[in-house]
Amino acid sequence: MQSWLLWLAIAAALGVAELLTATLDLLLLGGAALVAGGVAAIGLGTGFQLLAFAVTAVLMLTVIRPIARRYLTSAPQLRSGVAALVGREAVTLTTVGREPGLVRLAGEDWTARAYDPDLVIPAGATVDVFAIEGATALVHPREDPWPS
Repeated sequence: MQSWLLWLAIAAALGVAELLTATLDLLLLGGAALVAGGVAAIGLGTGFQLLAFAVTAVLMLTVIRPIARRYLTSAPQLRSGVAALVGREAVTLTTVGREPGLVRLAGEDWTARAYDPDLVIPAGATVDVFAIEGATALVHPREDPWPS
């Protein structure tokens, strides 16, 4: 049996074992077995194959594994308080411009100013909240995504 087929079988077995255990370690070792199979496929000897497997396995377990673990175990960032209002949609209740007006935001009336001080937004317009400064929402009118 050719050695690259043996390495391919080892990689496949490690891949199946990874599906059963979900540890990530076996997947990385399977990748190292694929590298060793590539070395075998180009015709290098058993010593080079074992060296390629060992070096790749050590690099993957010491470099890739911590990065992947950090990514997989980090909780999604949860915005709360006024930070959760940024990006939300609001409706102007009064004219909003350089001088503050009122908007309906998340079911509450908020003081609002236009994000662009030269802009005047009429009452009844749909706006996006760009920022919150103290108790004032900085808003910008929503634009049509597809101009007619």
